[in-house]
Amino acid sequence: MSADRTFPRNMTQMTSLHETRLAHVFTQLKASGARRVLDLGCGSGSLLYRLADDPQFDEIVGLEASGLSLRQAREVLASWLGEKTQRIRLMQGSYAEAQPALAGYDAAALVETIEHVNPEALSRVEISVFGQMRPSMVYVTTPNREYNPLFDLEPGEFREPDHKFEWDRMKFQRWARGVAGRNGYEVTFGGIGENDPEFGQPTQTARFCRGPVT
Repeated sequence: MSADRTFPRNMTQMTSLHETRLAHVFTQLKASGARRVLDLGCGSGSLLYRLADDPQFDEIVGLEASGLSLRQAREVLASWLGEKTQRIRLMQGSYAEAQPALAGYDAAALVETIEHVNPEALSRVEISVFGQMRPSMVYVTTPNREYNPLFDLEPGEFREPDHKFEWDRMKFQRWARGVAGRNGYEVTFGGIGENDPEFGQPTQTARFCRGPVT
């Protein structure tokens, strides 16, 4: 099959998966009962838009390192950012660095963002998010490398050029269990997207909770 034929199909798959992923993470955050929520690596604000549109969420913060992405998020969220209540805030910064103002929230989401972090910086992410911010629940999504052949990707080829790694399910779960054990969380795993009996789902998830998982 030619590249001209596979590229549009892959784009359609990726777009559909992106929307499914956002809907799934929003549902998880809402079901947790969280009222004060962080979107760490919020990008252009797609998840923040969903959160802002639901009155359950009293305080919503998006943290993003890219100034361009924050500008896009400000445009997406303009109607809420103009409210006097300041229910939603955008901050420029990295979740791999100390953010003392973001400690103690009910929940945090890291949606398709850890794979953009250099592996040697993941220990700083752990310290900042799980050791210092310590939200009651953290929901992480990341690509499942095993599924990549079904996107017609070659071995070793990443879904996005900026990805620093893409993990298989075993490696992701080993990392997540280590983070949970070192920081007093319990973790459960899942996935998003069409399930393949051999490769699993295209997106893998980890739900970290302090105390018993509800």
